[in-house]
Amino acid sequence: MKDEAPNATAMRTAWLVVALLVPVALLNYLDRQMLAAMKSSMMGDIPDIGSKANWGLVLGSFKWVYAILSPLGGYLSDRLNRRNVICISLLVWSAVTWYMGHVNSFHELLAARALMGISEAFYIPAALALITDFHLGPTRSRAVGFHQMGIYVGIILGGFAGYAADSPAIGWRSAFTWCGAVGIFYAIPLFFLLRNPPARAEAAEPAPRFFSAFQELLTNRGFLLLVLYFTLPALAGWVVKDWMPDILREQFGLGQGKAGVSAVLYVQIASLVGVGIGGWLADRWMRRTERGRIFVSALGMLLFLPALFGVGNAGTLFVAICFLILFGLGWGFFDCNNMPILCQLVRPELRATGYGFMNLISISCGGLADWGFGVMRDAHIPLNVIFGSFAAIALLSVGVVLCIRPNAALRR
Repeated sequence: MKDEAPNATAMRTAWLVVALLVPVALLNYLDRQMLAAMKSSMMGDIPDIGSKANWGLVLGSFKWVYAILSPLGGYLSDRLNRRNVICISLLVWSAVTWYMGHVNSFHELLAARALMGISEAFYIPAALALITDFHLGPTRSRAVGFHQMGIYVGIILGGFAGYAADSPAIGWRSAFTWCGAVGIFYAIPLFFLLRNPPARAEAAEPAPRFFSAFQELLTNRGFLLLVLYFTLPALAGWVVKDWMPDILREQFGLGQGKAGVSAVLYVQIASLVGVGIGGWLADRWMRRTERGRIFVSALGMLLFLPALFGVGNAGTLFVAICFLILFGLGWGFFDCNNMPILCQLVRPELRATGYGFMNLISISCGGLADWGFGVMRDAHIPLNVIFGSFAAIALLSVGVVLCIRPNAALRR
């Protein structure tokens, strides 16, 4: 398939695929973010959770299971019907979300979060690979960015879950129950409307077997650099997503509802803006140089530096929110270009597998960051020390991404 502009019908189909997947991405991250926003209510209702370290273990258990199974999810998405993988994943994780509203102990909660990690591991690699199959060079970063907007909207809505948890008429259990039911019902029309990529039948090379696939990826220098680059910023990213409601609540004496919204709303709106600008800028910059997406992503990392220092040293809620907005803009530039950069390094038959492997490394480290942050907070290590370390890691990330050189032979 060539890099020329597709006809109008193909373009409509390509954007329809993205539009159908946006609600799935929204539900994917809504289910995750609600847990962070409703921490106080859940710990009060399930007293055997006990400590912040245990809460960090609940957050980390999802990520570790999700990470371990992501390469398998990606590999199966490269070899099987991607539409079916996406729809089954949505159906299963929505059922688990419904069950989350009925747990009664720390161990049940831990098991439910791990089970959710199993089901969700199959979605992101399959969805992003499906989008990039339909969207070629001229629209690829924008299409991925539009899909990621669904993620940010889901996180924003999840941030309001603290208010639902505080409401006697709703409560945290009903919030999980209703979100799970919505996902179950959406899986049915999605199955009939979502299409598989026509390009799958045109693959120049067959998809390799499981171990051969990973051997090919692990001998690809550009891919290994991308894995490292994908991982380093995620350490701060997961802590901001999972712990910021609790950080703001403790630092500024906020209620659970206001803390959840303040931690999520502004940074995710900024991320929405960031993926829009970053996707557009990357697609335009690619007209001048094959490294256009790499340069835009590096700009996003540069925004992380003052943002993370500022968050760690903020003396007021207003100042903290300003730096979180800057963080969100940088994250948007980063987030909309990871899969498009991967497409410049790995052939189409291995893209979902490659993204799954990226998730394995990145989210495993993210789980450790969640747990480690809880341990450091229990040990009363100052926030400015923790976030200053994250800023140093972001600076290292800039150097890593600028070392990546695209494979000119990969044009589709």
